[in-house]
Amino acid sequence: MAHFAQIDSDSIVINVIVVADSDSAKDASQSWSTWNEAGGIAFCKSLLGADTNWVQTSFNGNIRFRYAGIGMKFDSTNDVFYEPQPYASWVLNTSTWIWEPPVALPDDAGMDNMENPTALIEYSWDEDNLAWVKTTTPL
Repeated sequence: MAHFAQIDSDSIVINVIVVADSDSAKDASQSWSTWNEAGGIAFCKSLLGADTNWVQTSFNGNIRFRYAGIGMKFDSTNDVFYEPQPYASWVLNTSTWIWEPPVALPDDAGMDNMENPTALIEYSWDEDNLAWVKTTTPL
């Protein structure tokens, strides 16, 4: 099985579908081992329109850095998928393709005591103050 992401004119993923290996072989006489991306794209276009734009994605992240999801951006220059920017102040790390806040998440996020936890410590981002806001929930 192969997975394909439909990309809109703004390079945003709007659909992800699964294509059988037999539907993306170079020709009907070839086995799944001769699968190719062009064949899969042609199959997707035959199903959903010749004017649609498709890119292969990999469920295990073997290509294009990660599996595509609806709403993600496809960067054709770097050949990667990444999440939308969560906040205006966050910067995209082009090594990990993950958005990073201008202030690191505090180290105490999670359980207050892993051996005998009594509270869950969570943080949310406050964009107006460019700071993490701590919330402690008793267990």
